[in-house]
Amino acid sequence: MDILYDGQIYLMQTAGGINRYFANLISRLSKNDVPSITICENRNINFPNHPNLKTFYFQRFGFRPRRVSFWLEKMYFRTIAQYKKFDLIHPTYYSLLTRNNLNSYKIPTVVTVHDMIHEMFYPDAVDVEDKRKAIMSADAIICISQNTKKDLLERYKLPEDKITVTYLASELDASLSYGSEIIPAHPYFLYVGNRMSYKNFDGLLLAFAKVAEKNPDIRLCVIGSPFNPDERQLIADLKLDARIEFYGYVNDNYLAKLYRCSVAFVYPSLYEGFGIPPLEAMGCGTAVVAANTSSIPEVVGDGGLLFNPDINHELSDMLLFLLDNPSERERIIAKGYKRAQHFSWDKTAAQTFEVYRNVAKIK
Repeated sequence: MDILYDGQIYLMQTAGGINRYFANLISRLSKNDVPSITICENRNINFPNHPNLKTFYFQRFGFRPRRVSFWLEKMYFRTIAQYKKFDLIHPTYYSLLTRNNLNSYKIPTVVTVHDMIHEMFYPDAVDVEDKRKAIMSADAIICISQNTKKDLLERYKLPEDKITVTYLASELDASLSYGSEIIPAHPYFLYVGNRMSYKNFDGLLLAFAKVAEKNPDIRLCVIGSPFNPDERQLIADLKLDARIEFYGYVNDNYLAKLYRCSVAFVYPSLYEGFGIPPLEAMGCGTAVVAANTSSIPEVVGDGGLLFNPDINHELSDMLLFLLDNPSERERIIAKGYKRAQHFSWDKTAAQTFEVYRNVAKIK
């Protein structure tokens, strides 16, 4: 099968969940398949690897004036789409490098919907309309959780048999976690990821402040971007400056170690399309405490503690429970590790390739 992957996501992410998703899919295509990807930014992180991979690269800023470069770029990618023979296209994002709509292709199209975050929290974002057009044009849609499928069907009139749910997976496990990287000297809870409003990081700070009052040694370790002014102010107001350790961005081995050595990984998010960090944490051997919202219970299952973010004391009570009950913590870790084994990229890829075969009518 000849498959075209429009590489728009590589203009948007240096490294991220979506490009990791496509790297894992493409690397698992059979040796008889021929994947092609269009890009105009070279990427060394999470870039696909396959023996038959064809890369169509346009040097974006190789011409002056710049508007000439942009015109040549879209014409280059349109020419590839028009004159190369592909069995289907699976774009990496909802907009395309051709700057055409997805329905301009005369071949079967597959779109992956990762979440409905923009529609729910940022409805005025320009991506919302691009996404709508792509969804309505697609011959087949992949959702990464049952909750994302539910949210999609609530917003778009689509035949349900057009949608397939394929869960994601994680490459991280405890085997990566025994390096020489420095970890906090005190017991700590761990937070990983961005901190946009729906991530409920403020809710975690409020809960952690209650825990910190009762336990003088505990710390909160944060992985991600630097704190913004509002976050710094809240941390100061809660008198947590000395209780939070910020580690910025770390590589996979370091992250695996920070997971494994934590008292627990805390995931207070109010909405996720899937939620890979809890899966990473379970696979790396720590307890998971997560909000019981959106897709998160699908991932965590019985492998962690789920709290109601609308009940103020639930999160702090669970964190204190883990500190006071080490044997229960170990039991939760064991269940989480077992839960993590239900997810694999091989399974994700096999289900995705079945969608490909059905939509392209290839046996």
